Amino acid sequence: MTKRCGTARSRWALTRRESLQAGAIGLLGLSMAEVLALRELAGAEASASATSVIFIFLTGGLSQQDSFDLKPDAPDSVRGEFRPIATKTPGIEICEHLPMLAARSDHYALVRSVETHSSDHATACHMLLTGRLDLPTGFDLNGPTPYDWPSIPALATFATPGRNHMPPSIVLPEPSINEAGVIRPGQYAGRLGTRWDAWHLNVAAKCPLGNGACPNCFRFDGSPFRHAASSIFDPPRLSLPEGGFDRLRDRISLLQGIERQRRDLDERASAEELDRHRQRAISLFTDPKTQSAFDVEQADPGTLERYGKNKFGLSLLMANRLVEAGVNLVQVNLGKNSSWDTHFGNFTNLKNNLLPPADRAVSALLDDLANSGRLDSTLVVMTGEFGRTPKINKDAGRDHWGPVMTVLLAGGGVRGGTVIGASDRMGAYPTSDRQTPEHLAATMYHALGIPRNATWREVDGRPHEVYRADPISGLM
Repeated sequence: MTKRCGTARSRWALTRRESLQAGAIGLLGLSMAEVLALRELAGAEASASATSVIFIFLTGGLSQQDSFDLKPDAPDSVRGEFRPIATKTPGIEICEHLPMLAARSDHYALVRSVETHSSDHATACHMLLTGRLDLPTGFDLNGPTPYDWPSIPALATFATPGRNHMPPSIVLPEPSINEAGVIRPGQYAGRLGTRWDAWHLNVAAKCPLGNGACPNCFRFDGSPFRHAASSIFDPPRLSLPEGGFDRLRDRISLLQGIERQRRDLDERASAEELDRHRQRAISLFTDPKTQSAFDVEQADPGTLERYGKNKFGLSLLMANRLVEAGVNLVQVNLGKNSSWDTHFGNFTNLKNNLLPPADRAVSALLDDLANSGRLDSTLVVMTGEFGRTPKINKDAGRDHWGPVMTVLLAGGGVRGGTVIGASDRMGAYPTSDRQTPEHLAATMYHALGIPRNATWREVDGRPHEVYRADPISGLM
């Protein structure tokens, strides 16, 4: 595997060579932000068994006791209001408000013993999203910095080659933020260098205070609230320049001239590097499959009904289409304002606002992957950054709980109808097969075909292993 070095540049700094690249792609009508997003250099060869990954992040932390690890025999102060129901797999029960996923248990495994080493949102997000339990020097609870460890999508961008001129990794539909608008740390390339940032698609329509599946958004305290936008998504503009294909061909010829200028200015630059940028930009304009991936609100009525015409459903539909178009890893943030952070009204909000749209959307995703024959080549991972407290608080909610949570994994060779690990009778601590975010990240890296000896170097040249643990044992 080719080893690469990070960079000490700030997020927005550009070298002379990169500026020429940006100008070249800009002739195709892309903004500077889109130029930065489209950057992907030559990747290492992935193994023949490499699959794609759809990483569903339930920002805020899903209650394990009220979803996939119910404790019906626990005391009233722990058990909660929901009943367990049987799934398609004998012996496995999940929450009554996840009936569609219950009918598809043969497609997924539940890991009921994952521990995040923090009950703080920012710290746990950094651990979960980077797949590292150790915090870097310079870590800041108040947002991402260049000192963060690289995110899983950033390492996938670094370590896997793009397919069909698509970015190796995409994060959508918006960053994971808290209700104060602070971006959670661990979402960018950090010490790996900004050139390896995944393509972040901030396409959700702006609804500053809305939690959950916009336009069916809510406030935790139950106060009246309406979706603050006229649409669900504001997708990127992927139209051809005025003049259509003729003008596009003219612009491509201009790109060739700029490419010659760039080679004159920097003899060490690779001519193929700019060509990759150009081909990726052109593919975004001319490939109907790529364009349709973004235009999910215009999907046929049957598809919208199956996924749900809301931010949860349309985000997973977009992820499915992007993976089919050639993206290796898509991270989907289901809820930006810590939507699963159910300190208040845990049962009301899970029952009415969170579990039903997630149940529908994830089930539709699994169905489409299975029916298209792509489930075996697409690993689906769904998790929050931590679980919720066993004890129900005075506001009928559950608070942050790092010691244990449940993760759902499907496809990509996962043995469906499987439960790995267990928690105690209170849903408080693992009792067997303890796993961590490092095992979870290793599972995704393995699925992507990243070699076990892969390394990366940070800005000061210090080497790091991509794998911090073994993939989850017994899963495949």
